[in-house]
Amino acid sequence: MKKLIITRLSLALLCALPLAARAQQGITLKPQSALLIVPPTLREEVPLFIEADRLQGYQDREAVAEGNVRLRKRGQAAYADWLRYDLSANEFAAQGNVRMERGDDVLEGTRMKYNLDSETGFLELPNFTLHKRREPGVPQQPFLDGDARGNAERMLFEGSGRYRAERGNYTSCGPGNDDWYVRAGELQIDSERDLGIAHDATIEFLGTPIFYSPYLSFSLHQERKSGFITPHFGNTNTGGIEVTVPYYWNIAPNRDATLSPRVMTRRGVQMGGEFRYLEPNYLGEARGEYLPDDRVRDGEERHAYFLRHNQTLPYGWFGGLNLQRVSDNNYFTDLSTQIAKTSQVQLPNDFTVGRGGSWGPAGGYSLSALAQRYQTLQPDPQQPVTPPYDRMPQVTLTASRADTAHSDIDFYGQYTTFDHPTFTTGTRMVAYPSLSVPLQTPYAYVTPKLGYNVTRYYIDQNSSGYTDQTRALPIFSTDTSVVFERPTTIGGAPVLQTLEPRLYYVYIPFRDQNSIPVFDSAQMDLNFSSIYSENQFSGWDRINNANQLTVGVASRFIGADNGAERLRVGVAQRYNFEDQKVTLPGVAPSTYSRSDLLAGLSGAIAPHLLGRVGVQYSTNLSQTQKFDAGVRYQPAPRQVLNLSYRDTRDSLRQTDISTQWPIGPRWMALARWNYSLLDHRTLEGLFGAEYYSDCWALRMVAHTFATTTQQTSTSFFVQLELGGLSRIGNNPLEILRRNIAGYERFDPRSVRPDAASQPYF
Repeated sequence: MKKLIITRLSLALLCALPLAARAQQGITLKPQSALLIVPPTLREEVPLFIEADRLQGYQDREAVAEGNVRLRKRGQAAYADWLRYDLSANEFAAQGNVRMERGDDVLEGTRMKYNLDSETGFLELPNFTLHKRREPGVPQQPFLDGDARGNAERMLFEGSGRYRAERGNYTSCGPGNDDWYVRAGELQIDSERDLGIAHDATIEFLGTPIFYSPYLSFSLHQERKSGFITPHFGNTNTGGIEVTVPYYWNIAPNRDATLSPRVMTRRGVQMGGEFRYLEPNYLGEARGEYLPDDRVRDGEERHAYFLRHNQTLPYGWFGGLNLQRVSDNNYFTDLSTQIAKTSQVQLPNDFTVGRGGSWGPAGGYSLSALAQRYQTLQPDPQQPVTPPYDRMPQVTLTASRADTAHSDIDFYGQYTTFDHPTFTTGTRMVAYPSLSVPLQTPYAYVTPKLGYNVTRYYIDQNSSGYTDQTRALPIFSTDTSVVFERPTTIGGAPVLQTLEPRLYYVYIPFRDQNSIPVFDSAQMDLNFSSIYSENQFSGWDRINNANQLTVGVASRFIGADNGAERLRVGVAQRYNFEDQKVTLPGVAPSTYSRSDLLAGLSGAIAPHLLGRVGVQYSTNLSQTQKFDAGVRYQPAPRQVLNLSYRDTRDSLRQTDISTQWPIGPRWMALARWNYSLLDHRTLEGLFGAEYYSDCWALRMVAHTFATTTQQTSTSFFVQLELGGLSRIGNNPLEILRRNIAGYERFDPRSVRPDAASQPYF
């Protein structure tokens, strides 16, 4: 046995096979034309290098290094003042200014032992920085994906990417920033599974403990994992102080479930659950809520369930199921904090099956069958809701064939049985074939169209006032337009301006339809879409008589660089050559020769300023029927101010203002006020603030909205988001996005200094 002493040299060791044995096997070096890229996961024999001021050891047994020691092997490197390497075990022990690098992870401590094969060992008094794993091609989110760091009394290495810290601290804040951290008796980190587990864990924020749990698990960068989600806290005027402790179950990559017990100090304990699934041929979700004893309503049991399922069936068929049900009329107004739910008064329950197909490249068809019933809620006694007709069933067939003898052929057919507890019931059958001849050039088009609508009604015997009957109507229309273009500039930016006059003529003879029941027809709102339509009624129970011409003109400003539309203006009006005689029950026929005049503008009206204006003006009465205007000023990301005004004569007059605006270093003001000038009442209001640090964010929001003509719902949201760990409190982000158009969640690490100075177009 020979002792080897080397001064300030490096030593390369082929760990698995002695050098002499390799020479005996005739292993020789070969020239390579390019550098080989060796994957870190390739577990082949690779050399180990040791560099130091002084190296000594015994051949084929051990090596001892002193002074500025550096040991490295593919994907791993260790630095120390002193190191002893055991060749037979392929492990080393190190002392003094120890630094260990495993990939991008860096750990520093006082004493270490480590096995290079199993990647196991320990490090005393470590300070560590652990790199967050990021998927290739996925954009980095700095606020969520910041590297984690911390310290401990002892760090155990338990394999590739796995650590166990004893009595340690953990945070994703940058060096020198300890605004928050997790203090744990034991902390496990598994980067391969994207999992962190803390035992006997306390979250400290700005030096104050704010949360304790004997067991805390979290995703290292917000990916799905099973475990308790951070509790949600809030306060509402209907439920009192609320605490929700959700448990998330990551069943499989395509299935998950969430259980959400909710404690309300005024009402009691509500159980909630959600199950989601996704398969190659079907997907869906099921949600349920159950409150066994509502103390506000004298112990009443309350519940809700929601089921949505979509299925792909063989031979091109598909199916869908949608079920929604609540226990009582006031379920949403009492128990929900979202206006999208409290405003629901019609809950559809339906089943759909259908099939789509094509014949050749220019033709296709769609066949669907629907069975639908509604649960109609009556939350406001002063505004009763009329239940709609159930459709039991409805079968619809649409088919089209383009470019057949230079013509387009279309067919629409529908069979519907309408059911209602109090109104007239019966069956309606519609057949509407049509033929159009599109004549088109690059700058103009003319499309004449001829159709024939046949509608047959079978009225149930128990319905009075109506009889079986058939209505047949020919429908003729012609749509034509010309496009003129010219180059110009807006704000110094080159644009292409168009001028697009349009004429739309419709002829439909009059048929008296007062003896036909109204199952699903209503007067369509006049707008730029409906003014160019054949029928001013929705549904098929009313088809207006028409001898009318719609005249309109639009102008668009299109960016010359990317083809994006910058600004659009337009006007349109319909001229009637005969009186409108077809009406809905209780509505007098119109004798005006002209419809209201429509005018609108939308787009970028100045740098950083988007605007819209819409006017519906009655030239017959010389008065404005509707007016809608709004602007959005957004000079930079996370700086937005929205102003709008809506006025419908004798029925609606509202102002709406919302903003997200900086009010100081890292502070954002959040506000919305939607006010009814006719009712002298706030319809919806929001006020709050956000504060952002490099690794945490605090949101405080108060939200109120009208649930009925006499009641309002008020909620308070406080959320602390610890970047890369969790969110504590009720999440107001969805409410902020819905209330403040242009709202952006702030990430302080992703702000570009020149964001506010980007060019106008």
